Formats: sequence, structure tokens, C-alpha cells
Amino acid sequence: MEGTRLLQLNQIYKVFYEGTPDEKIALNQLNLQLNAGDFVTVIGSNGAGKSTLMNIISGNIFPDHGHVVINGTDMSSMPEHKRAKRIGRVFQNPLAGTAPTMTIEENLALAYNRTKPRTLQFGVTKKRRDFFREQLEILHLGLEDRLQAKVGLLSGGERQALSLLMATFTKPDILLLDEHTAALDPARADLITKLTKEIVEKFQLTTLMVTHNMQQALDLGNRLIMMDKGQIIFEANEQEKMALTVEKLLSEFQRIRGEALSSDRALLV
Repeated sequence: MEGTRLLQLNQIYKVFYEGTPDEKIALNQLNLQLNAGDFVTVIGSNGAGKSTLMNIISGNIFPDHGHVVINGTDMSSMPEHKRAKRIGRVFQNPLAGTAPTMTIEENLALAYNRTKPRTLQFGVTKKRRDFFREQLEILHLGLEDRLQAKVGLLSGGERQALSLLMATFTKPDILLLDEHTAALDPARADLITKLTKEIVEKFQLTTLMVTHNMQQALDLGNRLIMMDKGQIIFEANEQEKMALTVEKLLSEFQRIRGEALSSDRALLV
């Protein structure tokens, strides 16, 4: 798979509220390619277009112009549910990726069935239950012994870890991480960051991660891009990334744009 282009965004343009006083160009002729095994971190101030980028890849919204190609298939006008087999996504809110009234086992079964042919059968066989336990052991949280526990009873960190596993254990073509540690306290954020690194490496997942945390963007992945006003204004490959610091990133933004990056304190964490 190495060298295979798994994600290709060509000339993506998206405008909101066109023709009104609130018109905003969210993405402006954006181009981005991810090869198999790439782990690209995305930084940028609020309004840079990061969330729109993730939503267009996932099919939550469609581009006005341009093409979204995933593993050789043009999915530009394909709705979100039809992309679900190819895309795993973890959101900022730990409540978003799981069903709280269902058990851990039932949540995992839902995620597992997402990539299988439609069937009326929801039952969990012993073989599948053993598989779920084996996958949960990766998290080192003891959830493999709590398959019948309602997910709503889990802590935010446990739910986010489960969401991460549910998005990845079916080995999607693309994994989207949408500020997935931002809502957690520092200790749990560190745990999810560590698990992210382990799971992406274990399953060799091609990953795009949006984060407000510049240090996290430097610590994870083999490429980094900086967005501003709907465009990629800076990109660093693996070798260049190793030499970067938060201070160098901030000064790079100022050099390119002629102004300081947003004083959003989270950027400086």
C-alpha cells in the first residue's frame, strides 16, 4: 500500500452564505494529497477552514467546486453514509461518537457492521465477542471486562478511547481526527494522544488530524500543514517537522501573513 494515494483533494472551493453580507469563503482552491501511511496534522486559527475540510472529506457537506477522491474513487457528491465504509472519524465531543444507552458491546457491533453488507441480524456471536475483547485490550482501560456496561456510564476519556477504537478497528481508508482531545482534561488528553499514536501505527492507518494544540501537532505524524483563510499556507515534511518548534511555527505564520497568529491560548499549549 505504501506510495498509494489514498486521499486526493483537487481545487476544493466552498463558500457559505454566498451573495449575502455574511458571505465567507471557507476553502479556496485547496489541494491536498495523502499517501498510504501518511499521518498529517493540521493547525490554524479559528475560521481557517479546518472543520470545513473535515466535513467535506467525510461527506457531511459537499464542495461547490473541486473533487474528493478516496482510494481512487471520486466521492465528491457521495453522501456521508455511503463514505462510512472508507472513513473513520473521531469528534471533539466524546458524546458524539458513541450511543450512550447502548452497551460497549452493542456500540462495537454497530461500528463493525458499518463495513458489512446490510443485514437484519444484530446478534453478537462468541467469535465476534472474543474479537471485541481482543480489540478493547489495546486500550489498557479494562473495558474488555465491561462489555455489558452502558457507554453513558463511562468517563469522557473512556468514551473517547472507545470512539477511537470504533473508528479504527475496521481499518478505514482514511481516519479523521477532529480535535479529538480538545474536550478532555490534560491527563486524559495525554492518554488519548498516546493511544492515537499506538493505534495508527498498529493498523497503519492513513490519518488526518486537526488540532489546536501546536505541540501535539509537532509530536504526532509525519507531515504538518498550517491553514489560514481557507488555504494551506505552510507545509512541513517529516524531516522539516523534526526541526520545528511552536515558536518557529508562530514566526513562520507571521512571516507568511505579515501578522501574528490568533492569540487563541490553546495554540500555545
